[in-house]
Amino acid sequence: MTMTSEQAHTRDASIPPRSDEPADNAVFAQIVPAAGRLWLRRLRNPCDIPTIAAWVSQHHARYWGMVGHSLDQIAAAYVDIARSAEVYLGFRDDAPVFLVETYAPHDAPIGAHYPVEPGDRGMHVLVAPPAGAPVPGFTWSVFRFVLDFVFDDPAIRRIVVEPDIRNHQIHALNRRAGFRYHRAIALPNKTAHLAFCTRSQYRAARDRELAGQPPAALAPWTRTAPDADAAHALATAALAPEVWSAVNAALIRKAIAEFAHELLIEPRLVGTGDGWGRYALAVAAPGAEPVTEYRFRARRLALDTWDIAAGSLEKWVAGAPAPLDALGFVIELAPQIRLSPAMLPVYVEEIASTLRGAAHRRAHQALSAADLVHAGFQDIETAMTEGHPAFVANGGRMGFDAVDYARYAPEAGAPIRVIWLAAHRRRAELTAIDGLVHDELMRQELGPDTVAAFRHALERDGVDPADYLFLPVHPWQWRHKLAIVFAPDLAARDLVYLGPSDDVYRAQQSIRTFFNISRPDRRYVKMALSVLNMGFMRGLSADYMRNTPAINDWIDRVVRSDPYFAATGFEIVREVAAIGYRNPYFELAAARGSAHRKMLAALWRESPVARLGPGQRLMTMAALLHRDRDGIALAPQLILASGLDPDTWLDRYLRCYLAPLLHCLYQHDLVFMPHGENVILVLEDNVPVKALLKDIAEEAAVLDTARDMPEAVQRIRVQVPQALRTLSIFTDVFDCFLRYLAQILVEQAGYPEDRFWRRVARCVAIYRREHPALADKLARDDLFAPTFQRSCLNRLQLANNIQMVDIADPAGSLAIVGTLENPIARFRDVPDSAW
Repeated sequence: MTMTSEQAHTRDASIPPRSDEPADNAVFAQIVPAAGRLWLRRLRNPCDIPTIAAWVSQHHARYWGMVGHSLDQIAAAYVDIARSAEVYLGFRDDAPVFLVETYAPHDAPIGAHYPVEPGDRGMHVLVAPPAGAPVPGFTWSVFRFVLDFVFDDPAIRRIVVEPDIRNHQIHALNRRAGFRYHRAIALPNKTAHLAFCTRSQYRAARDRELAGQPPAALAPWTRTAPDADAAHALATAALAPEVWSAVNAALIRKAIAEFAHELLIEPRLVGTGDGWGRYALAVAAPGAEPVTEYRFRARRLALDTWDIAAGSLEKWVAGAPAPLDALGFVIELAPQIRLSPAMLPVYVEEIASTLRGAAHRRAHQALSAADLVHAGFQDIETAMTEGHPAFVANGGRMGFDAVDYARYAPEAGAPIRVIWLAAHRRRAELTAIDGLVHDELMRQELGPDTVAAFRHALERDGVDPADYLFLPVHPWQWRHKLAIVFAPDLAARDLVYLGPSDDVYRAQQSIRTFFNISRPDRRYVKMALSVLNMGFMRGLSADYMRNTPAINDWIDRVVRSDPYFAATGFEIVREVAAIGYRNPYFELAAARGSAHRKMLAALWRESPVARLGPGQRLMTMAALLHRDRDGIALAPQLILASGLDPDTWLDRYLRCYLAPLLHCLYQHDLVFMPHGENVILVLEDNVPVKALLKDIAEEAAVLDTARDMPEAVQRIRVQVPQALRTLSIFTDVFDCFLRYLAQILVEQAGYPEDRFWRRVARCVAIYRREHPALADKLARDDLFAPTFQRSCLNRLQLANNIQMVDIADPAGSLAIVGTLENPIARFRDVPDSAW
């Protein structure tokens, strides 16, 4: 987009128009090809007030804070605003269409929230609703025009903005223009995001757009987490009635679909039409008659998937409509879903916390699905809504308060500094892959200056640094557990507090894993967190840490030695070092496997950033199931942006995701939990070209009981009944991931589900053809079998939400209820030439 400046502007509103200003008194003007001639003049109060009152009093301008104000009130407000700001009316040709305010931050409330620098200028922009047909790109044209206007003054070095956290449209414009978001702040009349854009950041964003490149300005949060006041304000802002109503409806819709899928409930078909059925589900509060009924439209897809039409769900009580209430729904349904009285209140609390997270994402989500197509790795990670789509209560985080949530929840996207302790070697043990020792690991992760500072701190404390290992801990874990429960260890100097990290991290979907956003080349760090989340206390065991690097190294050697994995782009992201600390009291008082023996441990995982080639980028596979706040899914947008037809895109995706998992099972008797959070896709031109598998040691198993394996790796050898071997594909891949992707493509891309499962069958058939030597195993563990056993995850959580699976005996922990029809079985006999 080319713009030509016609006239420089002046600053001080008290200066009269210059003699050489155009007759329309424009202080700045440009010819914008997408919008025509845009120009500014100073606001004339009161003659301009009727014009702007028609804008600021509408819902469209609710974040301007003047909805419902009278003309006199608006005129008085602008008399007051003009004392500390410059106010301009913006025109397109002869029509007024936008409003601009610029101000000195040190004279405004925002000045109390950051160190104001010379050359800072605050800015507000309001674009009027279109009077006729909307002009494509007009708001963006105005926004760029305003930034050009402000930066036209050479004294301005940086623009400062403080948009309301709920104003998603302006967040997208800000980031597109190069603004970097800093933190949430509490202002007198709103909770806001503090963001900055320098001249060079804006120029870079503009140059990228002119070159047709995706906007790198979808920038992560930087520097500082929200303070307590802002965190509480964020929490409150997410609980607007319309947001709460929407997330309750969405959760009930999901619960009905998943509970019906697991045969916990059986909605009754009451009518049909247009390929959809009308269903009713009768429920009863404990001790009451079944007078409550949920009604909805749905269609039944493969794998007993209930696709419930958005907006069709209604609740009726005694024949009258009633509000949708997810917590009430769980209580009403408790007897039918076999939720015991002892488990019911805990599950209700988990549902409440899950709703709270969904409300936060809905209220604060700034990036649409279309934006995420071009977003960075960590912006995508933060935006995700469905890391574990099968679970209804998938966001418990029980233990976090409102401030903790704003600081540490993945969707909050806040920057985090980890806490470092020194742990005495008599209590702590570090294990690592061959060749990696403690001092080298710390030099790589902390840098030599920080290592030296930590050693000096230990010497000042009167202890020998050589006796200690450096151990990162989650800030929540330090405050809520370690500083209290481990007080004897701190007093005895078995633990020594060193302080927060220099590097800034961001929480991942797995909640206790942090990505280094200061130095993305450095490793992830995963730390014990005594928070109950989705069926487990998220601690880390010192016992498990001991063998974690060895298990990762052994699996990595298996993968790297097989040329098929290289051909399909499959790799693992290794956990290269781990440290566990043994508290002497809990070692005696708590049984092996107890959460009390999992409070202090950490591991380091390789960064996937180093695996990228030219033109490649990273995306969590969970993104393929993500839907934005308007319900638009990312996967169809990504396929569209790739320029490929859906068949070809799916073939390439399955080649790098499903095919290697088949090879793991049939060639190496290796199985994993390859759900969306555990897989990172490498994209090239928006097409998957590699799959990187992570979270290896706790979620891998070797099914070959006779295989020769090192002693340190024996822990992952698991004996599984023959009938359950293929569930590593049928359940973990087909039922827990691909069925959701198929549903999205049916809903939003018009892609037939029969065609989707045909592509999956093609991938399996090609693998079968490529590996004739495995014919016996492929026939015995047949992926074209007519049915497979239905493994039910919510049933596990409903039965025991503290430890729903015994990691030492995962097969024995399964909840198997009946069978599912295999959606690829009908393609068994398709000839190779017909795919």
